[in-house]
Amino acid sequence: MTEPDLISISTAFRIGDWAEVEQRARTQLAGFPQREDLLTMLAISLQMQGKTAEAVDIYAQLTGLAPRESVHWGNYAMALRELDRMNEAVQAYTTALGLAPDDAEQWINYGLLLLQQSDYAAAREAVLKAYAIDPKSPRICIHAARACSACREYEEAEKILKPWRQWLPLEDDLQQELAELLLSSRDGNAALALLEDLVRRMPGSLSAMVRLASAYERLNRMQEAEAALVAIAALPAETRTAASLELAHVLARIAQRNGDLDDASAILESAGPRGERDFAHYFNLAEVYARQGDTDRVMQTLETAHAVQVQDLKSFIPKRFEPGAHPLPLAERRVTKDEVAHWPKLPAPNARQSPVFIVGFPRSGTTLLEQMLDAHPHLQSMDENPFFNRLSDQLEEQDIFVPHDIPVLGQRDCDELRRRYLTMVCETIPRKWDAQIVDKNPLNMMWLPLIHRLFPDARFILALRHPCDVILSCYMQNFRSSVLAAGCSSLERLATAYVAAMESWLHHVEIFQPAVLAVRNEDVIAGVSGQAAAIGRFLELHDATPLLGFAEHARNKGFIGTPSYTQVIQPVNSKGMDRWLRYREYIEPVLPILDSMMKRWGYQATPADGLARAQ
Repeated sequence: MTEPDLISISTAFRIGDWAEVEQRARTQLAGFPQREDLLTMLAISLQMQGKTAEAVDIYAQLTGLAPRESVHWGNYAMALRELDRMNEAVQAYTTALGLAPDDAEQWINYGLLLLQQSDYAAAREAVLKAYAIDPKSPRICIHAARACSACREYEEAEKILKPWRQWLPLEDDLQQELAELLLSSRDGNAALALLEDLVRRMPGSLSAMVRLASAYERLNRMQEAEAALVAIAALPAETRTAASLELAHVLARIAQRNGDLDDASAILESAGPRGERDFAHYFNLAEVYARQGDTDRVMQTLETAHAVQVQDLKSFIPKRFEPGAHPLPLAERRVTKDEVAHWPKLPAPNARQSPVFIVGFPRSGTTLLEQMLDAHPHLQSMDENPFFNRLSDQLEEQDIFVPHDIPVLGQRDCDELRRRYLTMVCETIPRKWDAQIVDKNPLNMMWLPLIHRLFPDARFILALRHPCDVILSCYMQNFRSSVLAAGCSSLERLATAYVAAMESWLHHVEIFQPAVLAVRNEDVIAGVSGQAAAIGRFLELHDATPLLGFAEHARNKGFIGTPSYTQVIQPVNSKGMDRWLRYREYIEPVLPILDSMMKRWGYQATPADGLARAQ
């Protein structure tokens, strides 16, 4: 029997003439019905033409003809996934990986399937196996970072993405995904450059244009964001439907920032969530309702937001939601005065050589204070980074557990930890060596033992705000951190977490006696000049006047990696003060939990007309 004519089919295959490939493959299969190469090219040509149901049947036939060939099982799985036959696809990938456990492409495709099913922990495990096999593949790296981000393991994602500039140029879909990951990892300028390049390459791509508009908004570049929306509006109507849900959310966000609240709520209500795990949609909608003053709808929508988010979090941190689990486990790690008395005395940097730490429970005004300090030429801040979490994790790898094992750290160990800290700072910002570091991370307040060990003379600015306003504001936030997201899932958990964090701080402050300036958000609002002067005296600044230029400084800064990125570019105002009173019926049940800290910080809620702070 003569051999089939593969040359003409291969030529059509190389140029992507899929209809021609299908026609020629079918002709040749009439004489060679069980040729694997012909069947494979036929199946691929069908899939590329959108005839996936027909392709699946061919792939199934191939797995029967060559059951030990992993490629056929992988192709079969991919086609099943396209048809949303997920359980069958999982079984096919399992077979493929059993036959070829070192096939990175099969692992990455299996991981993408698991991501699609929102099984984030399993997806992360699968894609990291692919990454271990082929750590230089841009496609594998980008998808591995995506899976880590889905599990909120942002440090791991950033580490994987570190060499991203070496991967350029990328295919369009990969470049777009890389840009989204960089934006979520707070490298806003790099993300923007990638998206602008993508739109230049693909001027009619709605998906790229929508994400570019979103990135402009996120970087507070509102004129460019609105110009991008004008360009999108000029596209043919049928084109705009391709990414209508994402476009709707960008339109709503910009309408909200322009004060068009009715338009923003109408757009979000009409569009609905972008998927079953889209808790961000409900947080955005609740924010609009809040600005409209519809408190009941705010709280109803937030209840949905947190319920959806909890289901998402349970997929990779289920222990955080077990009965009796503490909403803020780190707050339980404490050392005693007797333990600290046995710590050896070690040389360390003085106050001027140490960072300035801005701490306080989230949503207490820490970002405003950070931007004030960053506006001063002799101070340099950076977006929130969990540097001390990372140092603690590195110590745990050596079986040294913070805070109780801190005494085992000798002079060389502490010097090395300070070096690592400075390295992480320099990797985050271009270091100005004539400026003092400002490290703003609210929950650094619970790392005081480790901070004190490394920087015993460091100064701390403690941001304070009425606890009820703090709790309400946190409940309304879609936090990036899994720790905060889990701790904020209900008002009761939030109030418990707030008190635990403050008790941890006060416990260790009594032991270590650090230099602390407490700054009330209400006092900043009432008189920012006076508070700037007090901060200047505390930090021994020759001239505190530059602190007052924070709003313009923040606007020029571009990307600000906290939920308050839209607020700190505005002059100080009282919009957020006493906001909790409008939600009093919802806050009332947690007031007994907050009572001790309200008294400690001099706040009280009057039963009649609002808030009076104790003098």
